[in-house]
This record gives sequence, structure tokens and C-alpha cells, in this order.
Amino acid sequence: MPGDGTLSLATFNVHCGVDGWGRPFDVVGACAALDADVLVLQESWAPDGGAPGTAETVAAALGYRWAEEPMAHGRLYDPDPVADHRWEHPPDGGHAHDTLRLADDLRGRRQALGQRRSYGTGTFSLALLWRVPLTLGDTLALGRLPRDPARRVVLTATVPVGGGTLEVLGTHMSHLLYRSPLHYLRLRAAVPRADRPAVLAGDMNLWGPAVSAALPGWRRAVRGRTWPAWRPHSQLDHVLVTPPVAVVDARVAASSGSDHRPVRVTLRPT
Repeated sequence: MPGDGTLSLATFNVHCGVDGWGRPFDVVGACAALDADVLVLQESWAPDGGAPGTAETVAAALGYRWAEEPMAHGRLYDPDPVADHRWEHPPDGGHAHDTLRLADDLRGRRQALGQRRSYGTGTFSLALLWRVPLTLGDTLALGRLPRDPARRVVLTATVPVGGGTLEVLGTHMSHLLYRSPLHYLRLRAAVPRADRPAVLAGDMNLWGPAVSAALPGWRRAVRGRTWPAWRPHSQLDHVLVTPPVAVVDARVAASSGSDHRPVRVTLRPT
């Protein structure tokens, strides 16, 4: 807690609150188990029509304030009727991500998915939740890559910690196949200088060494496999800090229903 000079922070790609078959999982319970002062949630889903979305539901249940930045519009498909107990791909050869299709990712798949399952429309977002004093900053726009159905952004905030302040940034980066190094160049130019206390957290869609190389002066606060959650072989979810920030505790949390495992850290600006 900021009162003891530390801040706990977690990043979690919640896959719109559903597993690979479209079945809802306990996102609120998973976030409660993280018990973090600040949460960065990727793939938060807000249905059209005004019903509470993922971030709003978590915030209301756990006493957080929240902010959200839309990244794309799309479809969230109802649970697959042939779902079994596994997260992985359905046995008919379909893909787990058929549970979610963003607007520009529907070309060539609209007929097959539309005939097979019903769906709801909504917004795919990046969210920041907090239960401590926090001042929101500007949203940094990284733009949209030609093959990427989502525009990419960075949410920023400042948190008083231990008599000073800690700059907090949360993001959800594009895939390497979409030429995400272009966004990493923009991110490098936008993040705080390495001599200022700062933390960057999110689903980076990239392995740790490459992320470190893209952000000189920053270091990884936690190392551990996060994806795919049921049998992880890679770390795509990262927390990076500048030299003036000490890492008191860091861990990869247990799988809870998403295809990503959350990452949680406790930090102390030095």
C-alpha cells in the first residue's frame, strides 16, 4: 500500500471474461485474488446497450475506481454448445479465438461464425482500475497497424508512494506478425525517462528479451511463463520498471479462465 512506501500492481489479459469456448469465468474472483492496488486489464469487454462491462463489474464488486479506453468494436460469441472441460481449441477444428472477433477481423469468417453461433456486439478495451489515490494522465495513442483490428494505446497515471510519486503506464501491444516493432519505437519515445520512478505493465505480445531491448534502461520486474495459461511456454505479460524502482515481490499468478495468467508485483520507489 502507498502508506508503507510500496504499491502493488497486477496486469491481466481477461479475454473478455470468457474461456476459449465462450463460457464465462469468475473474473471478479480472479482479480480479488490478485489483491492489487492498481490493476491493468487487457481485453475488457463492454456490451453495446449500456450493460456493465468487464472492468466496470470488477470495479463495482471490489471497490475500485476505473477508466477504460476503447480499442476496437466487435462480436463476442455465445458459448459453444459442444464445449468440453478444456480451454483449448474445439474438436471440430475451430479456433479458441472464434469466441471473439473484432470488426476488421471478420472478413472471410462472417458466414461460418454467424451460422454456427449467436453473438453480442460490444467494445474491446484497455482498462485501468485503482483503489488508492491516483491521478489519471493523458492516453498515449500508438496508432493502428494495417493488419491489426485494434488501435493500440497506453493509459498513464501518477500515484503518490512513499513521499514521492510513481508514474504508472498500462498497455496492450500488437502482435509481432502485425509489425509491432513500429509501435515499440513509438512506445520508447513516449515512456518516462529511465531516471524517473515509473512502471509499465501489460500484455506485450512479445518475449522478455525483445521487450527489454525495445526499452533501454528499463528492466523486467518478474520472469515466468504466462501464455497459454493451461500449459504456459512463453511470457507475454510483463511488468517493467526504471532503476529508481525496487521490486519487493513479483510472481505469475495461477490460471483462472483466461488464456493468459496474471502477473503481480509489489514495488517501492527508492
